[in-house]
Amino acid sequence: MVPQRLIFTPLSRRKIEADFSGGHITSDAGLLLLREVDKQHRLTQRLAETQTDQRDASMIRHQLDTMVRQRVHGVAGGYEDLNDHEALRFDQALQTATGETSVLAGKSTLCRMEPAMDRQTIVKAHELLWQHFIEQHDGPSKEIVLDFDGTDIPVHGDQPGRFFNRYYDHHCDFPLYVFCGRHQLVSYLRTSNRGDARHSWAILALLVRLIRHYWPSTRIVFRGDSHFSKSRILAWCDRNQVDYIVGMARNQRLKALAALSGVLLLNRLQ
Repeated sequence: MVPQRLIFTPLSRRKIEADFSGGHITSDAGLLLLREVDKQHRLTQRLAETQTDQRDASMIRHQLDTMVRQRVHGVAGGYEDLNDHEALRFDQALQTATGETSVLAGKSTLCRMEPAMDRQTIVKAHELLWQHFIEQHDGPSKEIVLDFDGTDIPVHGDQPGRFFNRYYDHHCDFPLYVFCGRHQLVSYLRTSNRGDARHSWAILALLVRLIRHYWPSTRIVFRGDSHFSKSRILAWCDRNQVDYIVGMARNQRLKALAALSGVLLLNRLQ
């Protein structure tokens, strides 16, 4: 039976309930569920702590942790464009999810926040993801598989670093993602005029070093398609006891070996 009312943790003196009787309607009620998860794991709070607020404290209206939470929850709700926050700043569901009872930051304030994040901040943010990954396990895993893959994000304006990618047949960015099962460990933005393997070796080395710090006996497997079949990456894996499963680009040598293997197998079966 569907419950008639859902009770969430309160915000200051504001009771938070969801029911089906009408009243103030929002299409973003799912952010309240995300708020509960975030309160348990403290991810946005910990993410804000990796950053340095360089603003004049006497001129601040919106705290850094609130703006980080607003931006993360906005993206999770499908609002990737900062322009959306000119209206969302008044949305009570987003206000509640970010822990505020008043108007949130506008697009200009959020826009000034993001460029202030330097390379070191991005590294710290990823280390937080990796630390959270370790925390989600009761103990060391016997084996983990790190899946590396790049994919396209179409761009529709004249953004810096905008390139046409022949494979995807449009202008796009080409971020690198790393997953371990359902856990995302890396989201690294790159331009689309480079191959899949760009900076993959350095990222793999950082991941392996952190994982082995906590789980020294865990078997680590690097997995990727043929774009990651680079001698530098595979040689590093051999030297550092990292197993790997990578695709191989088709060529005449491999085709000949495959044909020979097929003939030998057929003869054996006969």
